[in-house]
Amino acid sequence: MKEENNCHNGKGIVRNSLVLDDDDFETNLRFIRYMELPPKTSIGYHKHGDNEELYIILEGQGVMKIDDEEKNVTKGDIITNKPFGSHGLINNSDDVIEMLVLEVYK
Repeated sequence: MKEENNCHNGKGIVRNSLVLDDDDFETNLRFIRYMELPPKTSIGYHKHGDNEELYIILEGQGVMKIDDEEKNVTKGDIITNKPFGSHGLINNSDDVIEMLVLEVYK
């Protein structure tokens, strides 16, 4: 598993592993990535281009900021990040957030 420090200017070190990438698909699906955010880490708030992302929370809980609106997220939640939108995720808990991230080109 790869470690990434300050993911999108977030806090701490998050871990991720590429499950499948665009070479594995014949559609507009770009990648599926498994990620772990240890306690008190984050994916920094950032803006996307002409693509859409899904965050699927497998374990843990945190706060997701989507287009300047904050929302608590927990195990089982699926969050859609629309094209040209902004988003970030904060793990403000004492548990690891485990999630899948899927990105689709428009």
